[in-house]
Amino acid sequence: MKIENTIIEDTFAEGFTMRFARLIVTAVSPRWVDVAVNEFSGYGTSVIQCDAEVGRECRISPDQTFDGRHGAAVLAFGFSSQALGKAIAKRAGQCIMTSATSSVFDGYEFSHDQSADGPNKPPERAPETIPLGRQLKYFGDGYQQSKLLRDRRFWRIPVMDGEFICEETIGVGRGVAGGNFLIQSNDQTTGLLAAERAVDAIENLPNVITPFPGGVVRSGSKVGSKYPSLVASTFDQYCPTLRGRVSSRIHPDANCVYEIVIDGTDFDRVADAIACGIRAAVGQGVVSIGAGNYGGRLGKHQFHLRSILDQRLCDGADRLA
Repeated sequence: MKIENTIIEDTFAEGFTMRFARLIVTAVSPRWVDVAVNEFSGYGTSVIQCDAEVGRECRISPDQTFDGRHGAAVLAFGFSSQALGKAIAKRAGQCIMTSATSSVFDGYEFSHDQSADGPNKPPERAPETIPLGRQLKYFGDGYQQSKLLRDRRFWRIPVMDGEFICEETIGVGRGVAGGNFLIQSNDQTTGLLAAERAVDAIENLPNVITPFPGGVVRSGSKVGSKYPSLVASTFDQYCPTLRGRVSSRIHPDANCVYEIVIDGTDFDRVADAIACGIRAAVGQGVVSIGAGNYGGRLGKHQFHLRSILDQRLCDGADRLA
């Protein structure tokens, strides 16, 4: 299969099940929403070392937020609800509560994409919850106050610019992490521009994030290492400088490889993002697009690239060959 002159390899990406939570962060202006979200999302690229994989899902207008202020939805992924709860509480306490004018709400029931079901769709309840305000309230040193609004409990914690409003608990669901595709290009500049196009296209989709820096991964990893203490190490078969020293998987005309990793709330959302990203990435100088997998041993969710592109025909579908 080709799209324009770019080969779409007959391979699949491997995804795995992770727990996810969605938080709605609000503040007095978009600037301060971005400050809180960027701080909260820091060091949130991969659970290989980070406590969670975190990223902004979308911006939210004031007419959609609980308190009528500017906001953004943030997705966070972890291997277990307990681990995710610890990570979110620490990040929210250190990065959102400290950010000027901020508040944080449970966003599990929030749907950014209402086009199919309409605004009257009943909210989906989270199968489980993790504590948030229930833990952060102690920072109030006894001056914190609880408030019940619309059957939801919040904590009002006094801070120096007023009050930090925080929802007592956050919903947790089962999501899919690790969806990916690999862009192989003639040179670094061409590959980076292709990767940027892919990330920009995925950014417009609901219920997914690209958690790595700028959404782009330069240091793709394989499972294991020659050093026993490491659980992962550089994906040597995709390193251009190691050609001739390893069994390279790089196309003969490629000299640069970038990976796009996608986490989402379910399989279909991740598959949509993979298809959308690939279509945006193809172009002159992008010789091949494939995916990273370990023969199905890493995760049970398999995203077969050609099948996904066949099933999700969208803008540019007539370029398939």
